[in-house]
Amino acid sequence: MKLAKFDSLVSLSRLRLVQFLMGVLCLYLLFMSFEIPLVFKTASAGFYTDALPRPLFLESEEDFTDKSAPARPTDDPKLVRLAGSRTPPHRMWEYKEVSGLLFNESSFDSNASKDDFSVLHKTARHAFVVGKKLWDDLQSPQNKSDSEPELQNQKQNRTGSCSESISLSGSEFVNRSRVLVIPCGLTLGSHITVVGMPHWAHAEYDPKIVILKEGDESVMVTQFMMELQGLKTVEGEDPPRILHFNPRLKGDWSGKPVIEQNTCYRMQWGTALRCEGWKSRADEETVDGQVKCEKWIRDDDNGSEESKATWWLKRLIGRKNKVALDWPYPFAEGRLFVLTLSAGLEGYHVNVDGRHVTSFPYRTGFVLEDATGLSLKGDLDVHSVFAAALPTSHPSFAPQKHLERLSKWKAPPLPEGNVELFIGILSAGNHFAERMAVRKSWVQHKLIKSSKVVARFFIALNGRKDVNVELKKEAEYFGDIVIVPYMDNYDLVVLKTVAICEYGTL
Repeated sequence: MKLAKFDSLVSLSRLRLVQFLMGVLCLYLLFMSFEIPLVFKTASAGFYTDALPRPLFLESEEDFTDKSAPARPTDDPKLVRLAGSRTPPHRMWEYKEVSGLLFNESSFDSNASKDDFSVLHKTARHAFVVGKKLWDDLQSPQNKSDSEPELQNQKQNRTGSCSESISLSGSEFVNRSRVLVIPCGLTLGSHITVVGMPHWAHAEYDPKIVILKEGDESVMVTQFMMELQGLKTVEGEDPPRILHFNPRLKGDWSGKPVIEQNTCYRMQWGTALRCEGWKSRADEETVDGQVKCEKWIRDDDNGSEESKATWWLKRLIGRKNKVALDWPYPFAEGRLFVLTLSAGLEGYHVNVDGRHVTSFPYRTGFVLEDATGLSLKGDLDVHSVFAAALPTSHPSFAPQKHLERLSKWKAPPLPEGNVELFIGILSAGNHFAERMAVRKSWVQHKLIKSSKVVARFFIALNGRKDVNVELKKEAEYFGDIVIVPYMDNYDLVVLKTVAICEYGTL
């Protein structure tokens, strides 16, 4: 009897304990329901206060213009000094047109033993040394007095050398190292016609585009290359291949006649466009309405891409109103051809013997005026070359005639107070038209005109004296150019980025 009472007492105490714990849990949850919003609100406010000094949400433009901005750097860019010394600090709002990017000769010499960086170090050292000479020559008083007549003569000579058409015979073309110079480049609608004859195939014992089969000592090859080159784009190195057109009659790794097209800049090839006898798919992008690759008869399809069953089915149904003709490969050994290369709105078009063969879309980084030379090399006899519908004004100076230099395009003076944002723009010395496009568009925003936002072009020196003289005049007039005094080099474009960071952190 006592044992039963004891068990009932224990069970009752357990029940009360469970009820008590449930009550405590309910009170805790109720307490947390009130505390959690307060905790999150306090934490988020503290986080935004520490990390984001400005409001989280974007306000109206009127409110934005009234806000105070981070402090503008108090130092202005300085001249490059090879010794590594720095000039005394001065006010940022005293505009200087030369970057303060420093070149530490000693650090370059200490790392010269590292093979991975020695080539880059030599390139950078050479660029800075040559750039310093160019800048000193540009600053010399004698150069300033002599440069005006010289520049006028250069402009007249360049503009006068532009011809609407150029014609060369085969012998004249060979005497000019198989290069047709186009002084003012191409323009929309320009076309070049080549009359030539491919050589008969010859044996190559060390082929470059095909691997010799086991037991073979040589392979029969015949191919030629037609290239549009940018002869004036770079100096001291191979010109960029704006268009590389390479018909391979024999000797391709596929064993079939193909046409390969590509671009190459600083020995870096782009993605090749290969035409192997199949017509481009219907869902592929066209170039001015033309397919990139036309169809021609291949040795392995007996004149048709379709299966025999499909061919017989169409024969039973009946012939279509439109008859499609299949043409052979457009080039043949020992057979004369007439090739026409034309510049369209979206790309280059190649026609051979009156038939469209390929179209190649323009690649980013090249413009029509850059194509100042036509080269023909390989297994080909050239009979004549004719270029027509060429521009009659030089591209380096013609845009400046139409882009007036008005005071409203000038950059406002640097503020003595704060700015909201600094924008550094990479540019090249001869890209005057592109800079004017920027000056006439978003740089006219009222935030920039009110000096709340500052934009500057960062430009290295060019190898041509006339370009540097024009650049310096442009910098003095518009007041929005920072010259980085090294010889412009594509491999050293990162130096302009460093100059932007240096300009903004002084």
